[in-house]
Amino acid sequence: MKKLPFYNGLFIALFLCSCGGESKNTTKEEQNLSVIETGVNTYAAMTDSLRLDSLTKVKIETNVGELVVALFDETPLHKENFLKLTRSNFYNNTLFHRVIKQFMAQGGDPNSKNAKPGQALGEGGPGYTIPKEFNNELYHIKGALAAARRSDQINPLKESSGSQFYIVTGSKIQNDFWKNMAMQNSYEVFFTNPKNNEYNLRAETYRQNQDQAGLQVLADEVESLTASIKDSLMNAMTPEYKNMYTTHGGTPALDGKYTVFGYLVSGYETLAAIENNPTAPGDRPIEDIKIIKCSILND
Repeated sequence: MKKLPFYNGLFIALFLCSCGGESKNTTKEEQNLSVIETGVNTYAAMTDSLRLDSLTKVKIETNVGELVVALFDETPLHKENFLKLTRSNFYNNTLFHRVIKQFMAQGGDPNSKNAKPGQALGEGGPGYTIPKEFNNELYHIKGALAAARRSDQINPLKESSGSQFYIVTGSKIQNDFWKNMAMQNSYEVFFTNPKNNEYNLRAETYRQNQDQAGLQVLADEVESLTASIKDSLMNAMTPEYKNMYTTHGGTPALDGKYTVFGYLVSGYETLAAIENNPTAPGDRPIEDIKIIKCSILND
């Protein structure tokens, strides 16, 4: 028997939780399945040197080194927006304001320019969002460049932030992770189905009353009700998909939930320096990691 990590306790909720409502179980389940079923040779396709050489690249100069990202043609809205902001010097003097080791490094908040120590960051932007451009062949492997966004509760269309981005730093995935991911995704499917709202209400009541026995009973019920969903998600994880992450690292829990629009082609030592910088509460680096300048290399 295990205690159920209810909805907001989903294992990736520490980042940008995906707890928005979907009209049917199958909608959310099909979303998860469609992403993980296509992981055949995806790593090779995303990182092919000839392909990357042909893509538009942006150099991000920081106070700890340089990063060079290639922008994917498959996500034209995000690509053109990133280039537009780069041309206008939008990112110059902003910070990597949120860094979680073995997960991601996030930047692009204009409010981080000249931010005071301890100042809360992460809410700034250019005043608009970008429609999602999910692509079943672009994954959150280590080095992926993706768009941050608000949670599903207030952003059901999963629109991306107009400026904030993150670079994946995830470590190599262990084999026992996949079962846990399928379990968490099955809970997400279950709890975001409006038909199951009574279980959300029961969970909230038990938690408010600190009723651990009630929570355990509910956990056992939901584990049984989600067994078939979990099994279908596990069966959909192809060996190629899992090998991509166990070999190269990344954060597969974000696949199908955030728009991946680029890939880090050089600067992994710089990314490691950013990742290993000590952080304060709120995941802001204690020593500022500043983006000095962004420039387009081959416009």
